[in-house]
Amino acid sequence: MSNAPVYEIDPEIFWKDPYPDLKRMRAEAPIAYVPQLGATLLTRRDDIFENEKKIEIFSSDQPQGLMTVLMGQNLMRKDGAAHMAERRAIFPAVSPKTVKSVWKAQFEEKTAEALDELRPDSRADMVKDIARRISGEALKAITGLTNMSWQEMDRVSQGMIDGCANYVGDPAVEARCHDCTGSIDRHIDGMMPLLRVRPDSSMLSVQMQAGLPEEAVRANIKLTISGGQNEPRDVIAGLAWALLTHPDQLAMIRDGKATWLQAFEEYARWISPIGMSPRRVAQPYETKGVTFEPEDRVFLMFGSGNRDETVFEDPDRFDITRDTSHSIAFGAGPHFCAGAWASRCLIAEVALPMIFERLPGLTLGGEVPYGGWAFRGPLEMPVRWQA
Repeated sequence: MSNAPVYEIDPEIFWKDPYPDLKRMRAEAPIAYVPQLGATLLTRRDDIFENEKKIEIFSSDQPQGLMTVLMGQNLMRKDGAAHMAERRAIFPAVSPKTVKSVWKAQFEEKTAEALDELRPDSRADMVKDIARRISGEALKAITGLTNMSWQEMDRVSQGMIDGCANYVGDPAVEARCHDCTGSIDRHIDGMMPLLRVRPDSSMLSVQMQAGLPEEAVRANIKLTISGGQNEPRDVIAGLAWALLTHPDQLAMIRDGKATWLQAFEEYARWISPIGMSPRRVAQPYETKGVTFEPEDRVFLMFGSGNRDETVFEDPDRFDITRDTSHSIAFGAGPHFCAGAWASRCLIAEVALPMIFERLPGLTLGGEVPYGGWAFRGPLEMPVRWQA
């Protein structure tokens, strides 16, 4: 392992709220080995920004990594030419042009349908009843798995997320993850014959049209689901909570003094839904007095970098007027999130404006607990509105 200073954490406390520990690490040991995670953590924004691009050292190719073992080797776990070839293959499904001309209308239709069904009830759980449905319906369209229910989309995504964060090796979590990947494969089996006859702009279809090997197609669909359901779900609910608990900032949007997109970008910085990305050290390397050895495991802590006091003024404060241009919520290197345009459209252009428009008098109905450090979001969020 690296010779970085050792920093001990309580995994349960770190899962509930990682920010105090991360703040202390940034101040005392910005590159630290955490034995409870079996990894060396980079916690400062500029260190992450600089080193994520050094793919010859901090490699995404992790044959024994949890994501590869559980989901197959997707484009996120490849570097260089292999990564770029698959990235080019999926781009037609998630390009800004496709998002605007194909997916946005579908996002609007399904979001309106969900909110109109719920409106007479005057209460719901924003996470479970609203955000996960909106996110799931959007992901069904983008992936091409329209034969899957939005409830199953959420279940299999959560199962894979839990599996990929299962650094303590819980066998029950691993078993659920395998069950979820099996469900995805069965749904892919059902859609492939249809898309050969009637190709479309979906992720599954464009990969088939590009001639990618089937194992790559399947791995990339699983990747899309693992990152394309939970993160939008958590930001939709979390941003609604942030605005309801900061009514002055919600008023700025309603008065035209700020935009939904500004609110989205600030929330993604403030509570990064993807708080970490793992890397494998490919060759000996030294930086900031820390020596890394081949096969060391490194975590790039995006959630910590986005609260770096040397980059963001008063970083623990939610402020939608903040300059977020230095945020690394979507990554900082060649693995920059391919779904960023779809995410911005779904959340900032469709979901949040429609939620606050179609659920008048929206208020919180109770406490909103948060959890997670690798992936972070609200666990439940009771809300009420005028029927």
